[in-house]
Amino acid sequence: MTVLFLAHTEADGSLSRITLEALAAAKTVGGNLAIGLVGLETQRAAESIAGCSASRFLAVTGEAFGVSRYATDAAAAEAICRAAGASVVIAPHTSRWARTLPGVAQRLGGSVDTHITGVTATGDELQVARWFYRQRMEAWLDRAQRPWVLLLDSGCAAAWQGATGVVTVENINVELTPALARTSVIGKQAPKSELQTIRPDAALLFVAGAGWTKKQKDGQPHVDQAAKLISGFLEVSQASLGSSKSLVDLSGEGQAVLPFLSHLNQVGQTGSTPRHPKGLATCCHGEEPHVVGWRFIQERRAVNLDANCGWARGKADVLYVADAFEVMARVNALLEEKAAARAL
Repeated sequence: MTVLFLAHTEADGSLSRITLEALAAAKTVGGNLAIGLVGLETQRAAESIAGCSASRFLAVTGEAFGVSRYATDAAAAEAICRAAGASVVIAPHTSRWARTLPGVAQRLGGSVDTHITGVTATGDELQVARWFYRQRMEAWLDRAQRPWVLLLDSGCAAAWQGATGVVTVENINVELTPALARTSVIGKQAPKSELQTIRPDAALLFVAGAGWTKKQKDGQPHVDQAAKLISGFLEVSQASLGSSKSLVDLSGEGQAVLPFLSHLNQVGQTGSTPRHPKGLATCCHGEEPHVVGWRFIQERRAVNLDANCGWARGKADVLYVADAFEVMARVNALLEEKAAARAL
């Protein structure tokens, strides 16, 4: 069985953490492993994983392939797959590959499965794990159709670590026809770094509940203070921000909300299911629909004034019965002191 691990490089020519996680999963499959790389420059990426024991390194390289564009990405991935002759193609579930590889599987006459969370192989028999119904049910799947393209979710395997070295990369030529270059990439727009709230690679997920916008001890809401505390914590800790559905829905009801929050931050049954190592929930009750999004968080802690909230009923490893405003103000002060000490 020939297994092709397919990856695209980052803007600086490196490989992301999710890519190294998918590589670790691909190595467990066994068989003859080949590496396929797409990017502006791929030699550095190939040498960074030289110790993965791959039999071949194939690459489509060039300025046109350094940006995310369906036409060029699909052409590059198809060319590498055909050159490798792989029966199984494993790739990280990045936004770039998620919109490209299903089409590539169709061109190759194969099949595709996304959001894979585990891979196991016995000889040439391969099975993959996938969650359904908002991560409440796990299924193991197998297919006879080949090539089988698999996109692995982040956080499902430890990132591959190995020696660097010198490798020979086989460059695959993809003719850049006018049809492939019809879409022009003129740049990228992104929020300022201090406003970035979604960080998939962050060590901590900080979740804000609707309690942040409710009336506090003095009988008045303090949304501006809440926004300052939360944004200050995110900036210093570089944590990722999540939210309960009740909080993000407040904007549609005309109520004051945290200015940097959107439905993209929603975690839970109707939101995302992140896989950060640690999670801290504040001012949310820890009821089942919200906690569904936390099932893959390895260490869960919560801050809530209600000692009988859902977090206290076995949903959190540690529950702090305290005022989140006071707790986060103190936490921010400690983090600032620590940052100042490091700067000396």
